[in-house]
Amino acid sequence: MNSTEKNELLLAQLIFMFQTAALQQMGKIKNPMTDKIERDLQQSQISIDILDMLHAKMKGNLTAGEEKMFTGVLQELRLNYVDEAAKPAPEAGGPAAS
Repeated sequence: MNSTEKNELLLAQLIFMFQTAALQQMGKIKNPMTDKIERDLQQSQISIDILDMLHAKMKGNLTAGEEKMFTGVLQELRLNYVDEAAKPAPEAGGPAAS
């Protein structure tokens, strides 16, 4: 694996790390540390904003594949965020309030 391939793989890992964090924070997937569904939309928005900032800062330096990955992940996260934000906040003791 050459340096370029390694950097592309590392960037993909970074993008997927923030994607997974945002989905966990939205309550879409379980937190593996607690094995519970948790919902913190503020933290989710921060994770999405970090990805958006990285994407903006890297404009012009991304391959076509990297650009497609960034835009696809950001679109998916934004749509999921809007979906979650439209739902009522979970009540104390509910499954997503843990």
